[in-house]
Amino acid sequence: MTRLLVGTDGPRTSERLLSYLQSVVGEDDEVYLLNSLVGGDDTTTDDVEDGEEALEVLEDGLADLTSVETHQMVRGNEPIEDFLAVAADWDPDEFVIGIRKRSPVGKMVFGSTAQNVLMEVDRPVRCVPMVSD
Repeated sequence: MTRLLVGTDGPRTSERLLSYLQSVVGEDDEVYLLNSLVGGDDTTTDDVEDGEEALEVLEDGLADLTSVETHQMVRGNEPIEDFLAVAADWDPDEFVIGIRKRSPVGKMVFGSTAQNVLMEVDRPVRCVPMVSD
């Protein structure tokens, strides 16, 4: 049995992650799904709905394969803070995140949750490349 913590930032990311997860999870695995939103004035109703849809895409696609638990955090934290907090609670064996190609300037100006996860966690991270359009 493997416990996976999967972070998603939207429906498109979830669709790509789902494609990967369907090929690797087994019925004895446990999958914890997380969507993190900043909250307050920085989070719109559309953001919340996109987060819920992102979780539903994964939950619906994995429900017949394995145990799934979803959580949407809207607590005023950066995504990495929520990711690390739930990791401490759920004690996953591995993490699964999507990664995008970004320029060095884009990373510096906008930050990178994926980069933060890779630098902060103490367990394996499965990085699923996002297909650019």
